[in-house]
Amino acid sequence: MAGRGSHGRAERRGAGQLENEVLAALWATERPLTPVEIQAGIGGGLAYNTVHTILKRLYDKGLVLRDADGRRGAYRPAKNAAQVTAEAMHEALGRGPDRIAALEQFVTGLSAEEERALRELLA
Repeated sequence: MAGRGSHGRAERRGAGQLENEVLAALWATERPLTPVEIQAGIGGGLAYNTVHTILKRLYDKGLVLRDADGRRGAYRPAKNAAQVTAEAMHEALGRGPDRIAALEQFVTGLSAEEERALRELLA
C-alpha cells in the first residue's frame, strides 16, 4: 500500500510495483477478477483508470488474459508466480557476460533450505 511521505503526501508506486501488486491479487484467487475487484483488493487509493492501465500493460506483456468465457472485463494470470519468477531469473542470467559466475553468486546467497531443495531438483 502507498505510505505517507515526510510531508504527508501519499508516496507514488512505480509501474513495476503496481504490476506486481495486480499480479499478486490475481494469483491470490482461483477466479478471474474485474478491475474494480482488483482496485478494492489492492487499496491505497488507486484510481480505476490506473488499475485498468496496469491490466492493459500486463495483457500486452502476455502476463494476464482477458476472461473470454466468464464475466466481461475480468482478468486472470497467464502464468503462475513461479513461472514468472523463473523467466525473470533466466532473463537476468542472459544479461551478464558470464552466466556461470552469476549462478555461482546466486547459489552462495541461498539459505540452507533453498540449497537443499536445489540439490534435490538437480539429483
